Amino acid sequence: MSKKKDRKSKNPNPHNAYIEGSGIIEEKNIVETLEENYMPYAMSVIVSRALPEIDGFKPSHRKLLYTMYKMGLLNSARTKSANIVGQTMRLNPHGDGPIYETMVRLARGNESLLHPYVDSKGNFGKAYSRDMAYAASRYTEAKLESICNELFSEIDFDTVDMVPNYDNSTKEPLLLPAKFPSILVNSNFGLAVSMASSICSFNLKEVCETTIALIKDPQHNALTTLKGPDFSGGGEIVYDEKELEKIYTTGRGSVKVRGKYIYDQSENCIEITEIPPTTTVEAIIDKVVDLVKENKIKEIADVRDETDLSGLKLVLDLKRNVDYKQLMAKIFRFTPLEDNFSANFNILIAGTPRVMGVYKILDEWTHFRVECIRRKLYFQLGKKREKLHLLMGLQKILLDIDKAIKIIRETEEEADVVPNLMIGFGIDEIQAEYVAEIKLRHINKEYIVKRIAEIESLNKDIAEMELTISEDGRIKSIIIDELREISKKYGQSRKTTFTFEEDEVVVIEEEVPDYPVHIFMSEEGYFKKITPQSLRMSKENKLKEGDRFIFETEATNKHELLFFTDKFQVYKSRCSDFDDTKAANLGEYIPARLGFDEGERLIFTCVTLDYSENLVIFFKNGKCAKVPLASYETKTKRKKLAKAFSHVSEVVAMFTVSKECEFILKSAAGKVMIFSTELVLPKTTKSTQGVQVMRLTKTELASARRFEEGMIENADDFRTKNIPVAGTLSKIDIDQLELE
Repeated sequence: MSKKKDRKSKNPNPHNAYIEGSGIIEEKNIVETLEENYMPYAMSVIVSRALPEIDGFKPSHRKLLYTMYKMGLLNSARTKSANIVGQTMRLNPHGDGPIYETMVRLARGNESLLHPYVDSKGNFGKAYSRDMAYAASRYTEAKLESICNELFSEIDFDTVDMVPNYDNSTKEPLLLPAKFPSILVNSNFGLAVSMASSICSFNLKEVCETTIALIKDPQHNALTTLKGPDFSGGGEIVYDEKELEKIYTTGRGSVKVRGKYIYDQSENCIEITEIPPTTTVEAIIDKVVDLVKENKIKEIADVRDETDLSGLKLVLDLKRNVDYKQLMAKIFRFTPLEDNFSANFNILIAGTPRVMGVYKILDEWTHFRVECIRRKLYFQLGKKREKLHLLMGLQKILLDIDKAIKIIRETEEEADVVPNLMIGFGIDEIQAEYVAEIKLRHINKEYIVKRIAEIESLNKDIAEMELTISEDGRIKSIIIDELREISKKYGQSRKTTFTFEEDEVVVIEEEVPDYPVHIFMSEEGYFKKITPQSLRMSKENKLKEGDRFIFETEATNKHELLFFTDKFQVYKSRCSDFDDTKAANLGEYIPARLGFDEGERLIFTCVTLDYSENLVIFFKNGKCAKVPLASYETKTKRKKLAKAFSHVSEVVAMFTVSKECEFILKSAAGKVMIFSTELVLPKTTKSTQGVQVMRLTKTELASARRFEEGMIENADDFRTKNIPVAGTLSKIDIDQLELE
């Protein structure tokens, strides 16, 4: 339903032509507008731009390579890149800039691909450099690499569908009949609407070997032949068999990749020669410089980029007496020199995006390749049948050549030659047309006999082709032979190696300055870390109106922090993670800083240096749990621990104790008891429900406080040596008790 409102009923400017219907506002449903306008755009990006297909190419790649093939650049000299870009615009009308960028990434000079498709000359930039720009298209030259023979050798045999280009002036292939699984051999990245694709490259030899093995045995374990990704920039993969198996089966996962380095003892420097595919030299340098400025790395005297024509080289000059292995452990941890490659094998299959693992991709490619070969055989079969048909007509002419000459000579009109030959020899129009077109010099017995001799071989070829077309096994044998030949011809050694020593890598903690601080935590969740000097200079420790401090202690900048919440979770942090603040500031809001869940509330803050204390927890059901704080210590830097304590009963109070001490408890019914934590044995299980300390009947534990001598009179009247006990009735308000 729509409303129309005419804002201007007459021409506002009589000197200009009035446009009928201008100034009209039409109200439309937002959902309808999205469906009509945005959805077609989204589908166009997904299907026709961003995602690769089973042949390994996006439309922009395919249009460029096919244009170069039609220009004869497969077996000829290079031509100016600008010439190629201009010709490609017949298929790709999106401007010369994007076309040339596509060529740059496919070029050998850019070093993006394991097996480049474009043989380049000139400056094509470098994939590992952010700032090294490629030269303009008028300065560079290009042609197709020899591996493109395996993409185009069958394209003229009706192996793939040809579709009209954007203006219907020519045709282009819908897919390329690639003879090898190029989808896995070269990396591919795409960002569509609401989905993306990230395909890492694999070694050509290993891909061919794996494909052959899976064709022969669908149950083959790909990990035995396809060792892992192989990146064009080399690097070193931290081998994780479970993660690789996940990628091979689901198409999603991540691979940890490190750069490679050489330690030059004579120059006391480290030379980095290979980096992960997800970063650049400049990004690594920037991060190293930042770490040096922040005093997190003090061993480096200088860092410089010495990349030249011989390849990538990043040099780190070291100070004296530096353990280079420990330094590299720091650099791996804090810089992109070690990074994760996130795999997302999202591929278009028959126009539909599908995330598939290596097994499924190779299966789909095999089906695609079987169809290509079958179509090629049908095409060749048709040609041979046509030729056989013509030769069968020629064979009948052999019976009486003189008769054929007589028919042609005695026919008065040219248009009657073919019909007369058809009548005279009992052949069809196509055969008669072929006979009529034979040159005079070829109308002899020798020529005709030689041509007819081909009939037998044609019959054999046709029978063989028909048999091959009918049997998938014979077609798959052809695929296997092709893959073996391609592997032998274009295969190369792995560039990316493996390491299995991840657990042995030294992880160095960043150096944290140590100095005394005061820690404050407010009821509403505001945290302050204030130095003693700053605290002495302040007249007032500011808080929000209605807020109050519920926790205060002296600590150092190296202490660790644990924040317990009402969702039975603990969030871990360190004092050094927070900036020093002034008493006049409100501090940092912990739920926002640490990412609390919606509605999650802080109930206790713990400060520790070595996790040597015990955590004592009191629950409303009268139970008490004593958990060593070491149970919350983790080797990894986890920021959040779920199921940090029991959820069976609501928490009344939490405390950290470094030695055994006494607590005073009071129930909602007014009974009070004092007991020592010696009576409660520690449990390493964080979610322990604890032991019954106060026996409760139709009531619950109301409050708990640490007890010191002198807090109340006649303390022995409430003290117990056994648990659980019901307690003694008293009017003592333990929440109001003050320590002496």
